[in-house]
Amino acid sequence: MTDHFAFRLLATDGRARRGEITMPRGTIRTPAFMPVGTGGTVKAMYLDQVRELGADIILGNVYHLMLRPGAERVARLGGLHEFARWPHPILTDSGGFQVMSLAGLRKLDETGVVFKSHIDGSEHSLTPERSIEIQGLLDSDIQMQLDECIRLPAERAEIERAMEMSLRWAERCKVAFGDQPGKAMFGIVQGGDVVDLRLRSAEALAALDLKGYAIGGLAVGEPQAVMLSILHETLPAMPEAKPRYLMGVGTPDDIVESVRRGIDMFDCVMPTRAGRHGLAFTRRGKVNLKNARHAEDPRPLDETSSCPAARDYSRAYLHHLVRSDEQLGAMLLTWNNLAYYQSLMADLRDAIERGAFESRAGAIKDEWARGDIPAR
Repeated sequence: MTDHFAFRLLATDGRARRGEITMPRGTIRTPAFMPVGTGGTVKAMYLDQVRELGADIILGNVYHLMLRPGAERVARLGGLHEFARWPHPILTDSGGFQVMSLAGLRKLDETGVVFKSHIDGSEHSLTPERSIEIQGLLDSDIQMQLDECIRLPAERAEIERAMEMSLRWAERCKVAFGDQPGKAMFGIVQGGDVVDLRLRSAEALAALDLKGYAIGGLAVGEPQAVMLSILHETLPAMPEAKPRYLMGVGTPDDIVESVRRGIDMFDCVMPTRAGRHGLAFTRRGKVNLKNARHAEDPRPLDETSSCPAARDYSRAYLHHLVRSDEQLGAMLLTWNNLAYYQSLMADLRDAIERGAFESRAGAIKDEWARGDIPAR
């Protein structure tokens, strides 16, 4: 086990990268999908299950954890790993995205952001320094800078102002983070859908020599083609020897296309949120279990899957659970969805190692295009 944070590339295929991040709490195989454990839990899952599916790292959320149960309380209880019984790496986001989305409930200036809790209306302050302090109290392994994320579309002047603010906040976060062996702070490239602003952000952050870099402010309302174009232009300006994390993305297709362009890490609530709303991800695309066509179908979601939720339960039973709003329905579909996402990542890693990324990506997309098995 290493005492340091390190990233190395094991193989490349075009721009697609196969690598690994090593740190004291474990190794992260990349490309990696990080299940979102917003409040210290991946919704509808035991964390032992999450690990068994192949997750090397999960994500925690500063905004939610600082409000409830509170970062100081988590620290007194041994940190987030001990609190949640997850001894493996944890990445915490800075809270910026959630706070910025509060809109009318916040006040923003150079110092940071003052906001009101969505829980009880109490007022809180989040500065770059406080965000890093909270992440330290949680004892997370990868900590994100505080940034300002704005929704698209937006005017260039507003995008530029937020990008410049985020750069200044990155410098303050780096100072606050200091030297923490075995841990890492990542900067976040901003700039909306304006390529030259993205490049300015990427180059300025690279000069800070951080241990990793994220791309934020995408998948916030723009078409997929815009997101992919931004990645295509921005990634070459980011340090090749550092991990690259695309925040909040996304669909399986988003992941395949982003890996093709050189992204190493992903997180998204999509597989867990979809599972709680009756939607399953499978090798043949999405399946809506609310649909009446499944009401008397004895077949499983996917008889070839290694996940019991997909392989061992009938569509009729899953349909019944979803339509009856039974908690087990959300549990089984979340299990299926996270299993599919982790299987997809393993598939992509293997394809890159074999130099077969393009052919495998094409085969995956062809299978999605076939659609679900015909109704009976």
